Amino acid sequence: MALNIYNIRKWYRMMAGKSVMHVNQDLGKAFNKEDIMGYYNNLMEKVTSLPLLLHTDNLPLYRTPSGEDVTFPVDIFQYGLGAYDLFLTTGEQEYRRKFLQCCQWAIDHQEANGAWNTFFFKYPDAPYGGMSQGEAASLLVRGFKETGNEDYLSAAKRAIDFLLLDKAHGGCTEYLGDNKVVLCEYTHLPVVLNGWIFAWFGLFDFVKATGKDCDNKYVEKLNGSLLTLESMLPSFSCGYWSLYDTNGKMASPFYHRLHIAQMEAMYALTSHDIFDLYARRWTANLNNPVFKSIAFVKKAWQKIIEKEHWA
Repeated sequence: MALNIYNIRKWYRMMAGKSVMHVNQDLGKAFNKEDIMGYYNNLMEKVTSLPLLLHTDNLPLYRTPSGEDVTFPVDIFQYGLGAYDLFLTTGEQEYRRKFLQCCQWAIDHQEANGAWNTFFFKYPDAPYGGMSQGEAASLLVRGFKETGNEDYLSAAKRAIDFLLLDKAHGGCTEYLGDNKVVLCEYTHLPVVLNGWIFAWFGLFDFVKATGKDCDNKYVEKLNGSLLTLESMLPSFSCGYWSLYDTNGKMASPFYHRLHIAQMEAMYALTSHDIFDLYARRWTANLNNPVFKSIAFVKKAWQKIIEKEHWA
């Protein structure tokens, strides 16, 4: 068993909402499906939970199981998206400054292939991920909208091109035939629901940002992935709770709430009823004390026996 004090504390922080990686991420507060504005999930607590960073040039650090503090690209991208929402909702320039600092970090650390070395400390042989690519693109297109700097849009395009590269060739997408498009948070693990949707948000933002000049191939991949996601949603439900991935891993209460918020966002963006259906169903599950208790116990048992403690 891989149970240890670090993993117990980490999971407790996630459950209690005391981990900066697992703060409230409900439906975004400043987005508009017709224009590039705020983000679709509320990431503002990523910023407000670290108040000492705001007036510095420092960015968030992630502590690995070995105790090393590293720069984790997903943390940077989410911090930047949260800062932008705070700027839009408060008008405070310091939030805009931190947002643009994150945009510049993304530019400076993007590899020549368009990717960010995201999981270097955990999966050195599979370091790239679709969620990271999508969130980076979402950050960068907002940087472009805010400043008009074409470098941001160019970097977003490289991010999306790598995202859509077949994972068999080193990218982050699995093509199943018949225009079935799966965006993979991890390229070597089962498909993760929240990571797929965050990646889709990035592709959606890039298509919206480029407008009538957008190459039709991106629109086709966007629509193909949307329809594939809809067809696979039953794979992320066990009947009384949502599942983290296609391998039957139970969602923690944090991820279950995130799934609900993502379903709400997808419904707001697409008007497809299936997302409203799952948002309502999973909300009812969350409010059912019996279902919630069963899910909690099963998730706790999975955490005890699994070899890796990432989600």
